[in-house]
Amino acid sequence: MSDPRTTPSIFTRGAVDLSALRSPAPAKPAAPSVPAATDGGAPGGVPSVSGVPSGGMPGAVPGVTPDTVIHVTEADFQDVLERSLTTPILLDFWADWCEPCKQLSPLLEKLAQEYAGAWILGKVDVDANPRLAQVFRVQGIPMVTAVIGGQPVEGFTGVLPEAQIRQYIDAVLKAAGVNVAVAEDPRLDAADDALMTGDLDEAEAAYRKILAESPADTAAESGLAQVELYRRISGADPAAVLAKAEANPDDVESQRLAADIEVLSGQAEDAYARLVRLVKRTSGDDRDAVRKHLLSLFLVAGPDDPAVAGARRALASALF
Repeated sequence: MSDPRTTPSIFTRGAVDLSALRSPAPAKPAAPSVPAATDGGAPGGVPSVSGVPSGGMPGAVPGVTPDTVIHVTEADFQDVLERSLTTPILLDFWADWCEPCKQLSPLLEKLAQEYAGAWILGKVDVDANPRLAQVFRVQGIPMVTAVIGGQPVEGFTGVLPEAQIRQYIDAVLKAAGVNVAVAEDPRLDAADDALMTGDLDEAEAAYRKILAESPADTAAESGLAQVELYRRISGADPAAVLAKAEANPDDVESQRLAADIEVLSGQAEDAYARLVRLVKRTSGDDRDAVRKHLLSLFLVAGPDDPAVAGARRALASALF
């Protein structure tokens, strides 16, 4: 099976036909009968795994905040579709015999609790609900997909690191128009603390660990670039560096170090302009070294810095 992190998912919005599930599936003869709610009473539900009937949505899991984690069956899937009109539903397809499921499911339950109702985790036993597994084209488990507004959206298969699962959840919430405060990442806090105290080795290791788990983490990428920047200027005399660069405008090493000093002095735009001018005056390996150095300084600032956007345009103009 292809790695879902590197190949497009088939679960794009509207790609799965759920119309066959919009009416409750016929009950199996051996399944226990659960009476529907009478007017004014609590809604009818499917017994939970422990055998205790749930409140709220059908199949709510005992021991957790109501309606954050539920058991989903073919019979009550219509309720899930209706709930997804207002609250995103993440479906976790699992089975008792699936060892990776035993790693992923507790993590998803923990995150559902943490997000406190911003989304609902629906647990689907593929052995007990083969129709659901077929309709969602489950080819391997654990598999996670989401339902927003009655339609499925992109999901993933297999066990992913927590950071990547958080990114997926946040993308689902954004697609659903749900505003959720971004939780602080304790790993990033620890890396930043190490950087601020000058423990560059510890900071580098921490940032690299984050990037190994979440390659698109721009904060960790910026932190790692800052570690490299601090190492380059270690022991340098700022005034002497800038004076040497002024006296040697075509010396690549002097200009690069001067740009580093300017960035750390809050003069990032001057640093970018310095290196763009140097790109125009150099060629070959020297030019490429200056270009790469400038890109490393862009990483320090991060992709949303407006000064970086302008400097990128100036660099492109200088190169072409």
